[in-house]
Amino acid sequence: QFHIALVECTLLLVEHLRDTDDFAFRGLDRHAQDVARDESGLLEVGSMHREDRAGALIVTRVSLLRDQELRGRLDDDHADRQQRGKGVDRAARRVFASRLLGSGGLTATGAALRSAAAAQAYIIADAKTGYILEEQESKKKTQVGSLTKIATASVVLDWAEKKGGDLNQAVTIPQEAFVGTSENNIRFQPGDSITLRDLLYAALVQSDNIAAYTLANHVGGRLGSSLPSDVAFVAQMNALAKQLKMERTRFVNPHGIDYNVRPMPFSTAQDMARLTRYAMDKASFRFYVSQKERQISFDRAGHRFNYVLRSTNELLGKNGIDGVKTGRTARAGDCLVLSANREPEVVTQGKAITVYPRHLIVVLLGSTNRFGEGAGLVQRGWQLFDQWAATGRLADPKKLL
Repeated sequence: QFHIALVECTLLLVEHLRDTDDFAFRGLDRHAQDVARDESGLLEVGSMHREDRAGALIVTRVSLLRDQELRGRLDDDHADRQQRGKGVDRAARRVFASRLLGSGGLTATGAALRSAAAAQAYIIADAKTGYILEEQESKKKTQVGSLTKIATASVVLDWAEKKGGDLNQAVTIPQEAFVGTSENNIRFQPGDSITLRDLLYAALVQSDNIAAYTLANHVGGRLGSSLPSDVAFVAQMNALAKQLKMERTRFVNPHGIDYNVRPMPFSTAQDMARLTRYAMDKASFRFYVSQKERQISFDRAGHRFNYVLRSTNELLGKNGIDGVKTGRTARAGDCLVLSANREPEVVTQGKAITVYPRHLIVVLLGSTNRFGEGAGLVQRGWQLFDQWAATGRLADPKKLL
């Protein structure tokens, strides 16, 4: 009876989606994001920003409709659906649902329900070649939350490598780092002294916004620019994006906060895969994002404080997953980038021995179940990878990152 009722609900949903035109599926939420991205002022997503952290976290999303015409369309649509519903034969739906279940054509399970709220966009790619194994809406612009910190860390590590920057240098956390941030789990205070290395751990392992801003403030002030430090740093983030051909990406800050921010930041699943591939090519970055826990230290008024960071990536260390980053805002939804490794494949042909690395990158954006979906996409990725490898690893240039 439960399964039949479940299928009935599904049929009603399909009928509703068919009849509601441009409000289909993600409906009002998708429309809200589109309007917010267009900055038209018709709709504001009023929600306190909740950033990633270890443990359970509920994101409250409140959409405030201010456009009277939009409300009217929704009210009219609701009235039309009610009128049409009067003529629906409930018994016929129950018979159809029973037959569908009985035939094995549909299995009503928790997994099926979760798949109905799948990520808005995702991509699976081979990290070595950049070959795209599978993608969905991978070029769609959307907010990506703290996935932004992958770019922040990349710029800092590039600066340290190319300009001789010392990551063991202690810097002071500025007052500006606390502007617009609604969380402070580490309980930093303005004036605290901490090394750049520990700031990188805080930003990448526990997704700390204050750490990300402090990194940008310090490094941005040493780039030889006449711009304010944080602005100069973000300019470098966008320069990196351009270098990596991330043509549908705009960074506006070092942490990815998108609440009450203009202009709006955005990226795509494909662009984030390009960025991740670049970042994961650095041994130091790979080490930072592979840490489940890490103790950091900072000084305040002559006293030393220690704090144990815990990774926000719940899949880390499972099924070969060795990184990389989570993201979450009200606009972005739950986002996740994963890196997964298997033992290299060794192929012997006569006297020639070829070693093929096996390394996947998975990006999903706008999820409601990022870890469940992420694990599933990694599993799917390995199936696709094995099929691709079995056919000679041919990489269509049109399908490369």
